[in-house]
Amino acid sequence: MDTIASIFSFITTPVSWVIVQFHSVYGAIFGPDTGWAWGLSIVSLVILIRICLIPLFVKQIKATRAMQTLQPEMKKIQERYKNDKQRQSEEMMKLYKETGTNPLSSCLPILAQSPFFFALYHVLNSIASNDTIGVINNRLLESAQKAHIFGAPLASKFTDSSAKVQELGSTITDVRVVTAIMIVLMSFSQFYTQRQLMTKNVDTTVKTPFMQQQKMLMYVFPIMFAVFGINFPVGVLVYWLTTNVWTMGQQMYVIRNNPTPGSKAQASYLERLTKHITQHGKTRGRGQKAIVKAIVAKGRDRNEFERKFINGLSKAGLAAQADGNVVKSEASTLVETEDGTPATSAAPKRQQPKRQSKSQRQAGTVQGGAKAAGESEPKTSLSKSDEPQDAKPGPKPAGGKPASGGTRSKAQSGQRKGPQRPKSPSKK
Repeated sequence: MDTIASIFSFITTPVSWVIVQFHSVYGAIFGPDTGWAWGLSIVSLVILIRICLIPLFVKQIKATRAMQTLQPEMKKIQERYKNDKQRQSEEMMKLYKETGTNPLSSCLPILAQSPFFFALYHVLNSIASNDTIGVINNRLLESAQKAHIFGAPLASKFTDSSAKVQELGSTITDVRVVTAIMIVLMSFSQFYTQRQLMTKNVDTTVKTPFMQQQKMLMYVFPIMFAVFGINFPVGVLVYWLTTNVWTMGQQMYVIRNNPTPGSKAQASYLERLTKHITQHGKTRGRGQKAIVKAIVAKGRDRNEFERKFINGLSKAGLAAQADGNVVKSEASTLVETEDGTPATSAAPKRQQPKRQSKSQRQAGTVQGGAKAAGESEPKTSLSKSDEPQDAKPGPKPAGGKPASGGTRSKAQSGQRKGPQRPKSPSKK
């Protein structure tokens, strides 16, 4: 560890200068030789470094989103070469190269702050060895050696001997208890950060080598911190615990407000967004508009949670627009409830006619014929008679009257005969 720290010795002077500046501020409040002054100086160093790394974090988020857009292509490659793992890996690497994405982009913040981490380790190790370094002179060196954090000296380690700890004004029990608790908290915070990323903010419908790498890091990093943590000074443990807590909070914020499409976090977010929009009737803030705009632009490529979100808005009489705004749907009508308050209800659906049986259709035909026969309007010459067309008049009875049903009545013959045309004068 000392060899690695010496590689980054070029940055020890800026790191020591920043710590001394913060120490001058906190020393005026808590006292220059207290653990609060030196501990808060290290915490402030972490916060300053992480603020400077925010642009890199934004770049990491964009790279992660670029990886998410490749999920459908990755799924196709998996299905095409599911029996050839080597060819599948080659095609994945080819896809990464063509699109300019990097599956290891999530490690960028860790790699970027590694020089500061090892530089701080080199500074604290020099304090424990009673050596001046950077801008830390003999007076500041003596003050730092007197500083204790919960009874453990700032420069002490878990593996230090009892004699060395006594030289720093503490006991081996205090040092090991404090360092053990900090190592456990450091490892747990790292594990929880990676776990919430894997369980809440990952599209589980597509399995990629990137997901396997993240799952491996979820277990490897905490073990690495637990193993190497016993060789870290207390001040370095403060630094790494602070940066882990910062990362955990930052990750929770991103998962809650900008989740990965297709993840459980997106389902929870869209449920909250649906309730918010239905209550207020509109989107608020650029973040909500950007997410609604992205969902509308997907069209048929929406996932299950996004379709449920659009359907929820439709049921509430609202429609998402391409610019991210939400307006009242044209397919909804405004009705009033019994107490007079307006309520939005969807337009009634068209009712399909019920299917009738054969007997019902025949009965309806007979009823329709009887109704037509009872109407007062005269029938035209094209209307069909209720009697069969081939019915012929029967023989006349002895009284000279025609048989019933054999001949048509005068009224019927008059109806069929209709108005007569006047004859031409030439024929007269």
